[in-house]
Formats: sequence, C-alpha cells, structure tokens
Amino acid sequence: MKASQGIEIEKKYDVGNDATVPALEKLPGVARVGTPQTAELEAVYFDTDRHTLASRRLTLRRRTGGIDAGWHLKLPPEATGGSEKEPRQRRELHAPLGQPDVVPDILLAHVQAHLRGTAVAPVVRLETRRTTHALYGEDGVHLADLADDEVQATRLRGPADEQPQRWREWELELVDGGPELFGPAGELLAAAGARPAGHASKLARALGSIPGGTGEQDGESPAALLAGKKAPAAAVVTVYVAEQLRLLLAEDAAVRLEEPEGVHDMRSAIRRIRSVLGGYRKLYRAIPVRRLRDELRWLGLLLGEPRDAEVLRGHLREHLDALPPGEGSDAAREHVERKAGAAFDAGYRRLQEVLQSERYFRLLDDLESFCSQPPVLSQAVAPGRTVAAKVVGKSARRLRRSHKAAAHARRGTAHENALHQVRKDAKRLRHVAESAVLVRGKRARKVAKAAHRQQKILGDYHDAVIARNLLQTLESGHGLPEATAEALAVLRAQQAELMDGAEAKYRKARKKSRHLLRGGVL
Repeated sequence: MKASQGIEIEKKYDVGNDATVPALEKLPGVARVGTPQTAELEAVYFDTDRHTLASRRLTLRRRTGGIDAGWHLKLPPEATGGSEKEPRQRRELHAPLGQPDVVPDILLAHVQAHLRGTAVAPVVRLETRRTTHALYGEDGVHLADLADDEVQATRLRGPADEQPQRWREWELELVDGGPELFGPAGELLAAAGARPAGHASKLARALGSIPGGTGEQDGESPAALLAGKKAPAAAVVTVYVAEQLRLLLAEDAAVRLEEPEGVHDMRSAIRRIRSVLGGYRKLYRAIPVRRLRDELRWLGLLLGEPRDAEVLRGHLREHLDALPPGEGSDAAREHVERKAGAAFDAGYRRLQEVLQSERYFRLLDDLESFCSQPPVLSQAVAPGRTVAAKVVGKSARRLRRSHKAAAHARRGTAHENALHQVRKDAKRLRHVAESAVLVRGKRARKVAKAAHRQQKILGDYHDAVIARNLLQTLESGHGLPEATAEALAVLRAQQAELMDGAEAKYRKARKKSRHLLRGGVL
C-alpha cells in the first residue's frame, strides 16, 4: 500500500488575540470569500526523546477532526523561490487513522534512515480551534485558505508542573492559486496586526529549542554556505557528498518500499560519494576515509545483488518477447525468469535486513560526521579550482591508461574485464567532474557528460556479457529439450551481436571526446 500525498505551500503569521481577520476580498484576484468554517482539531506528534525528527525538519503526527483526519508525515520544506522570505513548500504523506499509538509502516519507512533503530513516542499534543476562510477567484477557482488558529500545546514529556502554551496564528495556504497571492496578502494581514511567524511550525514553537539541529536542517544547505568558484578544496567535496547523502537518505524509503529505481538511485549516490572520496583522498586523514570507502563498497555490493538481477531480467525480457512463439521460447523464458527472479528475491531480502542493521546506521552516522566535521589535512584549504582540476586530470589519465590496456588485451574474458575496468574509470571521472562543476563550471560539466556517454555504452556492453554468461549456464543444464536449447542459443548469439555493437559505439564515443579528455582536461 502506498501513502497518499500532497504538496503544502503556505506562509504563517503570528497574531494577537484581539486581531480581526481583514476583508480578504480586497486581495487582487479574489472575487469572494466563503462562509467561515470552524473545526476542533487534536494532533499528537511523535518523535524520539532527543527530537530527532524535529531536528531534521520532519513532522510525524496523528490528527483527529477536520477533513484530513489521519496520520501525516511532513517532509523537510523547500523554498519556492530564491529568497528565505519566499513561501516554502512541503511534501506531506497521509495514511488512515488506524490505532492511536501505532505508526503506520508506510510512514515509518520514510523516517527509518533518520531514526536508526530508535523508537518514537508521543511528545506533543496540539488542540486547535481552526476557523477557515476560503478564497475564490472570479471563475470560482478555490485559490487559497486562510486558517485562523487558536492553539493550545501540551508537551507530553515535559516537567509535571509545566503549563500548556497558548497562542493564535494565521496560515495562508495555497489551494489552486499561485504564489503571487502571498505579497498582497502579507501586506493586508500586516495591516491587521499580523507579523511573519517566528517559528517554522506549531511543533517547533511547542518544543522550543531543539538540540542537534544543523544549518542544513534549519534551511541552509552546505551548498548555500560554501558555494562559489573561490571555495576551498574541502568545500568542493563537502558540498558534493552532502547532496549525495541527502539523496541516499531520500532513496532509503524507496528501497524499503520496493519502489521502482529506488535501489538504482541509492546505489548511484553511494558510488558518487565513494568516487569523490577516492579522488580527493589526499585532502583527508587516511584511516577515516578508507573506512568510509570500505563501508560504502560493502553497501554498494549488497545493493548490486538485486539491481543486477533486475537489470538482467529486464534486458533479457526484451529479447525473449521478440522470439517466435513456441514451447522453446516459453521454456527459455521460464528458465530465465526463475534464475534471475530467485537472485533478485534473495538479494532484496538480504538488503532489507541490512537496512535495519547497526552497521548501516553507523555508516549513515559516519557520513553525516564527515560532512559536519571532515577529517581534513592542511592542504584542504587550497583553492578548490586548482585541486579539482588536478583530481579530474588524474582521473582522465587513469581512464586513458585503462583504454590502452583494453585495446591490447587478448580477445575473450581478458578483453571483457578490461572494458569493464574502462567503464568503472569512466564512471569515476564522471563523478569527480560533477563535483568540480561548483568551481570549474561548464568545462567540468562537459567532461562529466563525455565520461557518462562512455560509461553508459560500456554498461550496455557489460549487461550483454552478463546475459550471455547466464544463457551459457542455462544451456549447459542436463536434459534440456532441444527447442529450449535452440531458443537459448539464439538469445546468446544476440548478446554477442550487442557486445560487438556496443564496443563499436564506445570507440566512436571515445574518439569524439578525445579532445576533452586529454592534456590538462580542465
């Protein structure tokens, strides 16, 4: 089962108890305001003792009353424009009410990478009397809602004699209207006594100071703090690794929920981090970086088991579907599906177990520590432009060497392995060039694109090699009917043709990008 979801775009305002909602029909584009509707809401918020979710701008609650009663998970907000004053949007996931103290698994899956084995429990109860004023346009379109909230917040794990907090606030949330409504609305509400809210959410106001928050969690990403062509070398790495870690944490839920491309995207983020840590390793103390790269390799291999089986099955399905119908092709399809399907199922089971392990959670801790307190050496303060150019140049030279080795390798397994090494070196060049875009701009982007082109072509080559090997194994089975063996042989011959075609494309792509990948590169 999937959680339903929506996008919340709103601005919040603090307001005194004696303020009166102004004449909202005066706003440009607003033709009429609906009859105010009042509802009594009760929401219980769940978190750890250390408020882990709140410190990461995640909100998990169970709310009764109103039209959207149920479990809600709000993901970290994103700015809709280029300014901190712009309205912020949040993706919100919903699940049915269920049991009061049992968080739905579908929502827990989205926060497990942040909780890392720690249980959640009720931390705050909010009781809200909400009066909603619906704003409509000339054509009857529901533009937005202004919610006038009278709030009482009780901390469920505070001192026994702690009194509830009470306040009033206004929330202007878009429905089908555009963000241009916020400017005039802000002026109108300010004239009525409102001021921009001093807190990001009701929960944040109820909890007060939250330990463990970081700049990124408070809305400032490492990229915003460190970006620029004059960034030091360590900042180039930090910005890139932090972004890939963000993607890794986001894809963790997709993997747990077995969503399409989740394994692939998570594996890609891990490979990018590992490539960049290897390329820039001389900026850091050796042992912490080596340990990180070893653990990333371990996780990458585990992700590779189901992913490779998935790719293999999809690759062969296309060719199986093209075979003439008959017992032979049907039997061949059954053999392939059984072999690849078993590998996929076994690999995914192992992966799901690992995602609940202390070792995996420790790796996430270590990656976050690397971003917040990198184990840098003195040369990490060198200009990022200079260091990035050297790292990309070194990776390009490594790629040229692996190409020469492949060109001279004996045809057969040695040649196939050599081309696979070219693919891995192209991938590493692509990743370090991506990291260099921050300080080297368009040229680095072109190098990354050229390396990606070679990597992708050789990926097709490698897929055909793996498919051929599987078909050879199936063909060698005892007692295989002649029609089945013939169908498998046809498929195997097709893989050989694909290998030849992919290798020819690779030579052409390499020739085309030779001017980019020679000399100083950047």
